[in-house]
Amino acid sequence: MQLRILGCSGGIGGTLQTTSMLLDRDILIDAGTGVTHLTLSELEQIDHVFLTHSHLDHVAALPLIVDTVGPIRERPLNVHCLRQVKESLQEHIFNWKIWPDFGQIPSKEEPLLLWHSVEVGDTVDVDGRKVTVLPANHTVPAVGYWLNSGSASLVFTGDTTSNDALWEVVNKIADLRYLIIETAFPNTERELAIQSKHLCPSLLADELGKLKVQAQVFVTHLKPGAGTQTMGEIEEDASKFCPRMLANGQVFRF
Repeated sequence: MQLRILGCSGGIGGTLQTTSMLLDRDILIDAGTGVTHLTLSELEQIDHVFLTHSHLDHVAALPLIVDTVGPIRERPLNVHCLRQVKESLQEHIFNWKIWPDFGQIPSKEEPLLLWHSVEVGDTVDVDGRKVTVLPANHTVPAVGYWLNSGSASLVFTGDTTSNDALWEVVNKIADLRYLIIETAFPNTERELAIQSKHLCPSLLADELGKLKVQAQVFVTHLKPGAGTQTMGEIEEDASKFCPRMLANGQVFRF
């Protein structure tokens, strides 16, 4: 399996793009603005999208993907997410006011978009590649994902704050190779991080202290303008875990 980082910022501006990752050629993990890096041909190959939650920075490109390539594909786009996420997107985006409901176009019987509800603990097998739904602790219903190739694993926490339930699962993954974990705010914004259910460097250090298996740690979702400060604080608070900043275009093979 190969995971290519399309976007990993908490905002936009210049080269910054919001969260989206391409697994092999046909699976998206989140559909933030990073999807705009893909060519039309690459977009056409995407068969599955796994959403962590409904916030705009993680779903912004989804309506445009299905509108752009849906009519030229021979099969529908499969979107996997929590039931609450599906309901939010259907009510607020795919509602014929903000965007057409592609779950009913060209017909309910043969739509361009198919919704698949998942719950924490579920595993979706996509041609031998296993995607397991992990618990997240955010301001809206949210999850992370465990990607398992059969020989190694990668965990993406999604947007989350302190989350003991996550580590109970992660610490049982014997073949964990990579951990991608968010840290949205610097320590000077610790209270905002707590209120918005994100992490800051001091909270990140607390969470990584719960990790009992070996893994390479990468930090995602840094806010624009605060990246240098936040990574400097991470170096001070969590240096023993050797966390590195995730970057657009980075590729993980596992």
